[in-house]
Order: sequence, then structure tokens, then C-alpha cells
Amino acid sequence: MRRYRKKIVAFLFEITQGIYTKYFKKNTPWNLTKKELLLYAKSSFGYKLGLFLDQNGFDLIPKAERHDAYHVITGYTSNEEDEIALQYLCFGNGKRSLYLFGVVILGSIILPDYYRYYLKSYHLGKNLNRFYDLDFKGLLNTDFKTLKTSIFNKKQLKNETLKTTF
Repeated sequence: MRRYRKKIVAFLFEITQGIYTKYFKKNTPWNLTKKELLLYAKSSFGYKLGLFLDQNGFDLIPKAERHDAYHVITGYTSNEEDEIALQYLCFGNGKRSLYLFGVVILGSIILPDYYRYYLKSYHLGKNLNRFYDLDFKGLLNTDFKTLKTSIFNKKQLKNETLKTTF
């Protein structure tokens, strides 16, 4: 049963993503490809972002590039429960958007099995330094470890991915 509910969430992400970026997002696209990101220094945030895209078979979505940056910074995967948990984390960090509210509400209804995980993600977001609105394009050359250190405390950084701290 959970598998079918995850398919519903994946379907909703797929159909709403394009609509939201086309009609609601006002920011300027980065106009970068994952191949270009993979040309950055291996220790840089840009390279890590390119690697994430490459390993998952993704390309940057124009006007929604920062979403993939959130994945790279936090270590959340692109599976359905992590996509929802990532929105909870961003909500805890102060982000507010129509899309975020939709994901949090519908995701909680469709996949309530992960509610504790979502709440832990929310609380983690509250305890991180504000990151959801950083100029990630401007940080592509930044050393990845330095960037993470500016967002997370030492206890949170003990694990390579934040998900393993739950």
C-alpha cells in the first residue's frame, strides 16, 4: 500500500514541478548544465551539485536549481519521503512558499508513516543557520566543507548526511 502512495507523491511532484516553476517562480535560471558543474574543483559545492545530478540522472531545472542545492547541502535523497522531509526542514529554517505548504500538507496526508521523520526534519531546520535563501549560484566555487560548516554545528556534521542523524 505504501508503494502506491509513494507513486502518487512522485506523480504529484512530476506534474506540479513544471507548473510551479513556469508560473510562480520569478528568479532567473542559472543557465548551467551538470557537465559544466562537474568542471568545478572536486572540493567545491558546484562539483558536488553536478555529481548529485549525474548520480541521480537529473539535470538542473531552470528557476528551481536551489532545490537540488538543498539536497546536496543536507544529504537528503530524492525519494518521496526525503523530498517531503526536505520541505519540512526548509520550513523549519524559515522558508515559506505555496509549493512548500502544498508538499508538507499533501505529503503528510499521503505518507503519514514518516510523520516522526518529518517532525525531526522540521526541528533540525530550526536549529540550522539560515540557508534556504543563500545565493547558491554565487557559492558554486566555495569549498563544500566550508559551506556545510557555515550552516551546521559540529554535532550535526559528524555524519556525512544529515539523514543519518535521525
